[in-house]
Amino acid sequence: MKATVLRGVGDIELVELPDPVLREPTDALVRVRLAAVCGSDLWPYRGQESFTPGDRMGHEWIGTVEETGPEVVGLRKGDLVVAPFAFADGRCPACREDVPTSCRRGGFWGGANDGGQAEAVRVPFADATLVPVRADVDDDLARRLLPLTDVMATGHHATVLAGVVRGGTIVVIGDGAVGLCAVLAARRAGAERIISVGRHPNRASLARRFGATDTYHADDPQTAPLIVERTAGGAASVAECVGAQSALDLALAVARPGGTIGSVGVPNGITGVNLYRFFRANVGLRAGVAPARVYLDALIADVLADRLDPSPVFTAETTLADIADAYRAMDARKAIKVVVRP
Repeated sequence: MKATVLRGVGDIELVELPDPVLREPTDALVRVRLAAVCGSDLWPYRGQESFTPGDRMGHEWIGTVEETGPEVVGLRKGDLVVAPFAFADGRCPACREDVPTSCRRGGFWGGANDGGQAEAVRVPFADATLVPVRADVDDDLARRLLPLTDVMATGHHATVLAGVVRGGTIVVIGDGAVGLCAVLAARRAGAERIISVGRHPNRASLARRFGATDTYHADDPQTAPLIVERTAGGAASVAECVGAQSALDLALAVARPGGTIGSVGVPNGITGVNLYRFFRANVGLRAGVAPARVYLDALIADVLADRLDPSPVFTAETTLADIADAYRAMDARKAIKVVVRP
């Protein structure tokens, strides 16, 4: 089969690898239908995160079940399945506490494991990991389901960590796919005022389409004081969806005393946390990897009911043969997110 690997910094290559096979009785083999390039894929691509040359790439994908192990009971051949960006056994203490991304037997797609930017994937713990979609899935519906594998679930997690409530106010820091999905998640949760802070005018328009009531530029020195003024002292909920020092500092600057920051941006760019500032303002900081599998059932139900459509975060599309172009487009900020077809 064909699969994407990272050979070196800025060097994405499509290679031929052996087809995956069942190794454990709880495995499933899935043919990838759609995949995507994630902003976090760019960290190793840019050399800002360690990797091993030849690491497989891609953790956002959906596909069709081709074969299952003898202990898999909830899936059947031909099922269209949504795969969260991490697999887990569903039984360990972490899984039972609804944090499957901390499962000791689990892992993330890519690296030494199969990656989703490929023609097929072997899925460990298939029953606990994959969610079958019991509906006819045309191309449009497949595109709407694909963001649930990571960015929509992560954006939702940001609002959960931030404690957004119906009728409340939330500030979303970041206008990447996760930040935009956090805006959509805040609207889904019933927030009355949703303030989006980003750097790209075209993304501000998408944020408004997703439900933002106000948009501000992250680099404007007046942004933080204006938000504090216009929210009568700051927001009770702030979603930090970047992972950079400037984003965390801005989140703290716009949080009201007693408020909560939910941080889901991969913290590759955060060099320090001024705990005294949090302490003095009684601001809480909750951070963590989204337990995407925990949220998938409800998110899928909303997509199937036409209550949720995060697919506009995809602004470009390519084939697996041209996967390197997708990385270049996202690295140059020419695309928010790219759909990849095998």
